[in-house]
Amino acid sequence: MGIIDKSARCIATGGFVGNLPLAPGTWGSLAGLPICFLLSRMPFLPSLGVLAVLIGVALWSSHRAERALGETDPGCIIVDEVAGMVLALFCLPFSLLTALAGFVLFRTLDIIKPFPISLIEKRWTGGVAVVADDLAAGLAANAILRIVISIPGFRLGS
Repeated sequence: MGIIDKSARCIATGGFVGNLPLAPGTWGSLAGLPICFLLSRMPFLPSLGVLAVLIGVALWSSHRAERALGETDPGCIIVDEVAGMVLALFCLPFSLLTALAGFVLFRTLDIIKPFPISLIEKRWTGGVAVVADDLAAGLAANAILRIVISIPGFRLGS
C-alpha cells in the first residue's frame, strides 16, 4: 500500500478511530461534534466552504480506503459519519441540546436507513456509496431539527 492509500486510510478511519472494536460509526459521529461547534461560530460562506471540503475529502478518502482494503463500505471507514454529523447540525444554533438531538437523530437515521436513504448506497459504488447515505441521513436529521425548532414556543437553540 502506497503513501497515498495509507493517507486516505488514515483520514477515512478518523486517525484509525474507526478500528475501535465497538461502534465505530458512533465514534465517527462524536468526532464530528467539535467541527459542528466550530462551524456554528463561523459566518455562513466560510462554513459552507469547510463543509464542501469535508465532503470532498470524505468522498476521496472513502473511495481510496475502500479500494485499498478490498472491502465494500467497511465499518472502519468513519469519515462518512463525520461528514453526515456535520451536515445534521449545519447552520443550526449549537447547544448541548441541539448536539444531543442531532446526534441521536443522525445515528438513528444512519442505522435504520429509512426510505429513501436505503436506496442511496445501493445505487452507487465506491466513495460515493459510502458517503452519500450518511449525507442523506444528516440532511434528513437537519430538516427534522429545523421543523422542531420552528414549533412556536419550542426552544432547542443556544
